[in-house]
Amino acid sequence: MRNLKDGIRSLVKIDFYGHVHKYFRGTDADKRAVNEAHVLKILEERNCPNVPRLLSFTPEENYIVTTNCGSPVPDLSKKKADSLYAELKEKYGVIHDDPEPRNITYNQVMGEFNIIDFELASVIEDFETKI
Repeated sequence: MRNLKDGIRSLVKIDFYGHVHKYFRGTDADKRAVNEAHVLKILEERNCPNVPRLLSFTPEENYIVTTNCGSPVPDLSKKKADSLYAELKEKYGVIHDDPEPRNITYNQVMGEFNIIDFELASVIEDFETKI
């Protein structure tokens, strides 16, 4: 597996099949892992198309595997990022805790922007999806 990110809060690797392996580290790693898995499940239930899909979660290891959502977008404007995060909240009931362009990727195969890193995101409960 190839390392994508090796930081204080996580180690992220990509495997031969393109799956993303995220190992949570540091403060509240267990809570952040559980939260990211929960948020990704909710987004899938709400049919949100532009986020990773949770493939597996191993809570005792603070480890998740997700689908790949493309590559970082180095020149994404803050305005475009803000519109993507607003859509996430308005249509799918999820508030991202770090709404910065660095958490947006672009999937060339699908031709769309995607949002990643939901470890501290909040879910609006009893939300009716607006699609």
